[in-house]
Amino acid sequence: MKKILIQFAHPAFHKSRINKELLKDIELIDGVTLRNLYEEYPNFHIDVKYEQQLLVEHDILIWHHPFYWYSAPSLLKEWIDLVLEHNFAFGKNGTALKGKLVMSAITAGGSKQAYTKEGYNHCLIHDLLLPFRKTAELCKMKYLPPFVVHGTHLFDIEKTKKMADDYRKLLISLRDDVFELKQFGQCRYSNDLLETSKI
Repeated sequence: MKKILIQFAHPAFHKSRINKELLKDIELIDGVTLRNLYEEYPNFHIDVKYEQQLLVEHDILIWHHPFYWYSAPSLLKEWIDLVLEHNFAFGKNGTALKGKLVMSAITAGGSKQAYTKEGYNHCLIHDLLLPFRKTAELCKMKYLPPFVVHGTHLFDIEKTKKMADDYRKLLISLRDDVFELKQFGQCRYSNDLLETSKI
């Protein structure tokens, strides 16, 4: 059983209906550690050594956040800047994260169509997540396709619960090695694997 570390960052979590549902009961899943960075570090004073130890103890890292201005909320960027240190996460002696899996789990107000070459943003989610993928590659981690929730402001209760259920299923699948890495390589979003499987 793999151990999953979710680093969640949302500066207005109390306003986010979709993220509340996505994270509901997540901590009850065996092998999952959920960290709410804005609760842990309201003053941005990140305990770097503790965070590094958590990374060492887990097999899979998930950066979970709303897609703010085509990126992540500032505290997650601060976490990346400080925690993924030279000679810990990268560099000649920086092999602590080598071989671990990492994934972005994001919520976006824009529709799936908006994130196409022809759509409103004129580019794909994958293009905009490139800094996260390159960060993972620099740290010798394997970056999986993202789990994406599009059009969040249009969700009704039923659709919100469906996406939350999909997220839980994905976490359990990752924990239990249900999918092979090559299967992730064949899909645009990790969500797609759930649609084609019997999980």
